[in-house]
Amino acid sequence: MKAWLLEGLGGLEKLKVGEAAMPTAKADEVVLKVDFASLNPADRYLAEGQYPARPTFPHILGRDAVGTVTAVGAAVTTLKVGDRACILRTEVGVNTPGTFAEFVAVPAASLTAVPTGWTDEQAASAPLVYLTAYQALTQFGALEKAVVLVTGASGGVGVASVQLAAAMGHTVVGLSRSDEKRKKLEGLGASLTLDPHDTQWRKRIKEYLGQRRVDLAVDNIGGSLFSEVLDTLGMNGRISCVGRLAGPVPSFNTAGLFFRRIRIGGVAVGTYTPAEAQAAWQAVLKLLSQAKAQPLVDSMWPFEKLIEAFGRLASGPMGKVVLQVKG
Repeated sequence: MKAWLLEGLGGLEKLKVGEAAMPTAKADEVVLKVDFASLNPADRYLAEGQYPARPTFPHILGRDAVGTVTAVGAAVTTLKVGDRACILRTEVGVNTPGTFAEFVAVPAASLTAVPTGWTDEQAASAPLVYLTAYQALTQFGALEKAVVLVTGASGGVGVASVQLAAAMGHTVVGLSRSDEKRKKLEGLGASLTLDPHDTQWRKRIKEYLGQRRVDLAVDNIGGSLFSEVLDTLGMNGRISCVGRLAGPVPSFNTAGLFFRRIRIGGVAVGTYTPAEAQAAWQAVLKLLSQAKAQPLVDSMWPFEKLIEAFGRLASGPMGKVVLQVKG
């Protein structure tokens, strides 16, 4: 079968189109003929050796996909040949071959039906970012009408966090450097959007909130912005760390953690069991349905243009970048 093969660690330049062996379904797996797959920053991190994975090379990247079941393992009773399905978070594309290929083997417990009313492109692009956003919003327990701050709000997890937090009834503040994207975020449910490069953004958020403070921050950026985000948190504030697009966090004064009892937690959607991922996904779909919201797709790229598609992803699109695998 045709596939994008990662020959070793060292970056996306190690990718090339080649022939890979057809996958076969183990007892608890199915083989999915991939129609569409989507790109995630974690794919690039893995290629660069920045992700805790130990795949066999040549490896196939790609974690999200939608397609048709073509083979079913002996122990699988929930799916049959011909069923349409999309992938929830698994080891696919991490430690096992991924979705930038014509076919992929996937544990049946990590597949779900294409949501009603969604396009295939949306189904191929949503699970990883929405499950990540859901974990970021819920890992500290339920919040009652909270103030949620989302950094990198126009990215994949950022958009999902804004939509889900708004659907949960929270007051959402989004940070984005783009005027155009900030306007779109307000249309997606953000009550306030600010430019993190504005040196007064922390003052502006405090003026907007009055006596309130941020209850939960979903941080997709890291770097020096992290300390500024901590400054906006109120008593018992929490911060869910999702990404580090701006690199390591410089040293900061931990006294702020003590006196406001701030909690910091890492987000790792791979820690969901298949059953937990299925339950979280159903919660995501219910929230999106209530809010009449759907995933955003930025652009779709032909299979042979994967490298260019990664370039589009690096440019900071608002919405997911999708690879068309089917001919």
